[in-house]
Amino acid sequence: MENKKALKLIDKIVADLNHAGIILNTLVEDLKELREFARAQQNPLVVKVLRLTYEHIQQEESFLIPIPEDEPIEDEEEGVAADDTSHNAVESLVYLISLMKDLNNKMNIADLKEYRDALNEF
Repeated sequence: MENKKALKLIDKIVADLNHAGIILNTLVEDLKELREFARAQQNPLVVKVLRLTYEHIQQEESFLIPIPEDEPIEDEEEGVAADDTSHNAVESLVYLISLMKDLNNKMNIADLKEYRDALNEF
Protein backbone atom coordinates (compact mmCIF):
# COMPACT_ATOMS: atom_id res chain seq x y z
CA MET A 1 0.00 0.00 0.00
CA GLU A 2 1.16 3.48 -0.73
CA ASN A 3 -0.78 5.40 1.92
CA LYS A 4 1.42 6.28 4.92
CA LYS A 5 -1.48 5.80 7.34
CA ALA A 6 -2.15 2.36 5.87
CA LEU A 7 1.52 1.41 6.26
CA LYS A 8 1.45 2.58 9.90
CA LEU A 9 -1.69 0.53 10.47
CA ILE A 10 -0.02 -2.54 8.94
CA ASP A 11 2.94 -2.04 11.29
CA LYS A 12 0.55 -1.67 14.24
CA ILE A 13 -1.34 -4.85 13.35
CA VAL A 14 1.90 -6.82 12.98
CA ALA A 15 3.27 -5.46 16.27
CA ASP A 16 0.02 -6.28 18.09
CA LEU A 17 0.00 -9.81 16.68
CA ASN A 18 3.63 -10.40 17.62
CA HIS A 19 3.09 -8.98 21.10
CA ALA A 20 -0.31 -10.32 22.16
CA GLY A 21 -1.42 -12.74 19.48
CA ILE A 22 -4.91 -12.65 18.02
CA ILE A 23 -7.19 -10.34 20.00
CA LEU A 24 -10.46 -10.63 18.11
CA ASN A 25 -12.12 -7.23 18.63
CA THR A 26 -9.03 -5.10 18.06
CA LEU A 27 -7.76 -7.17 15.13
CA VAL A 28 -11.08 -7.24 13.29
CA GLU A 29 -11.52 -3.47 13.67
CA ASP A 30 -7.95 -2.84 12.44
CA LEU A 31 -8.50 -5.13 9.44
CA LYS A 32 -11.74 -3.32 8.58
CA GLU A 33 -9.92 0.02 8.76
CA LEU A 34 -7.09 -1.31 6.58
CA ARG A 35 -9.69 -2.57 4.10
CA GLU A 36 -10.99 1.00 3.69
CA PHE A 37 -7.49 2.14 2.70
CA ALA A 38 -7.34 -0.67 0.12
CA ARG A 39 -10.77 0.31 -1.16
CA ALA A 40 -9.63 3.94 -1.53
CA GLN A 41 -6.62 2.74 -3.54
CA GLN A 42 -8.97 0.64 -5.67
CA ASN A 43 -7.18 -2.64 -5.02
CA PRO A 44 -9.91 -5.30 -5.28
CA LEU A 45 -7.61 -8.22 -4.38
CA VAL A 46 -6.55 -6.67 -1.07
CA VAL A 47 -10.11 -5.52 -0.31
CA LYS A 48 -11.38 -9.08 -0.79
CA VAL A 49 -8.54 -10.75 1.12
CA LEU A 50 -9.05 -8.42 4.08
CA ARG A 51 -12.81 -9.03 4.13
CA LEU A 52 -12.36 -12.79 3.91
CA THR A 53 -9.68 -12.62 6.61
CA TYR A 54 -11.71 -10.75 9.21
CA GLU A 55 -14.82 -12.82 8.46
CA HIS A 56 -12.75 -15.99 8.90
CA ILE A 57 -11.30 -14.70 12.19
CA GLN A 58 -14.76 -13.76 13.48
CA GLN A 59 -16.15 -17.17 12.60
CA GLU A 60 -13.23 -19.36 13.71
CA GLU A 61 -11.86 -17.12 16.49
CA SER A 62 -8.42 -17.80 15.05
CA PHE A 63 -6.66 -17.77 11.68
CA LEU A 64 -6.55 -21.32 10.36
CA ILE A 65 -5.01 -20.69 6.94
CA PRO A 66 -1.35 -21.78 6.63
CA ILE A 67 1.33 -19.77 4.90
CA PRO A 68 1.25 -20.67 1.18
CA GLU A 69 3.65 -23.47 0.24
CA ASP A 70 4.46 -23.94 3.91
CA GLU A 71 2.71 -27.27 4.33
CA PRO A 72 4.35 -30.22 6.11
CA ILE A 73 6.25 -32.54 3.80
CA GLU A 74 5.35 -35.73 5.66
CA ASP A 75 2.02 -36.69 7.20
CA GLU A 76 3.73 -37.32 10.54
CA GLU A 77 4.52 -33.63 10.86
CA GLU A 78 0.83 -32.75 10.96
CA GLY A 79 0.65 -33.66 14.65
CA VAL A 80 3.35 -31.12 15.43
CA ALA A 81 1.62 -28.42 13.40
CA ALA A 82 -1.75 -29.14 15.00
CA ASP A 83 -0.33 -28.79 18.51
CA ASP A 84 1.07 -25.36 17.71
CA THR A 85 -1.91 -23.80 15.95
CA SER A 86 -1.89 -20.53 17.91
CA HIS A 87 1.70 -19.83 16.89
CA ASN A 88 1.06 -20.89 13.29
CA ALA A 89 -2.06 -18.75 13.16
CA VAL A 90 -0.20 -15.63 14.26
CA GLU A 91 2.77 -16.39 12.02
CA SER A 92 0.56 -16.90 8.98
CA LEU A 93 -1.52 -13.81 9.72
CA VAL A 94 1.59 -11.66 10.22
CA TYR A 95 2.90 -12.92 6.87
CA LEU A 96 -0.43 -12.18 5.17
CA ILE A 97 -0.60 -8.62 6.51
CA SER A 98 3.08 -8.01 5.71
CA LEU A 99 2.46 -8.92 2.06
CA MET A 100 0.30 -5.81 1.76
CA LYS A 101 3.21 -3.45 2.40
CA ASP A 102 4.63 -4.00 -1.10
CA LEU A 103 1.91 -4.60 -3.66
CA ASN A 104 4.34 -4.03 -6.53
CA ASN A 105 6.06 -7.32 -5.72
CA LYS A 106 4.68 -10.08 -7.96
CA MET A 107 5.39 -12.76 -5.35
CA ASN A 108 3.37 -10.85 -2.77
CA ILE A 109 0.43 -10.66 -5.18
CA ALA A 110 0.73 -14.38 -5.93
CA ASP A 111 0.71 -15.22 -2.22
CA LEU A 112 -2.26 -12.91 -1.63
CA LYS A 113 -4.14 -14.77 -4.38
CA GLU A 114 -3.28 -18.08 -2.68
CA TYR A 115 -4.60 -16.75 0.63
CA ARG A 116 -7.76 -15.54 -1.14
CA ASP A 117 -8.32 -18.96 -2.68
CA ALA A 118 -7.63 -20.77 0.59
CA LEU A 119 -10.03 -18.50 2.48
CA ASN A 120 -12.72 -19.06 -0.15
CA GLU A 121 -12.26 -22.83 0.07
CA PHE A 122 -12.26 -22.95 3.87
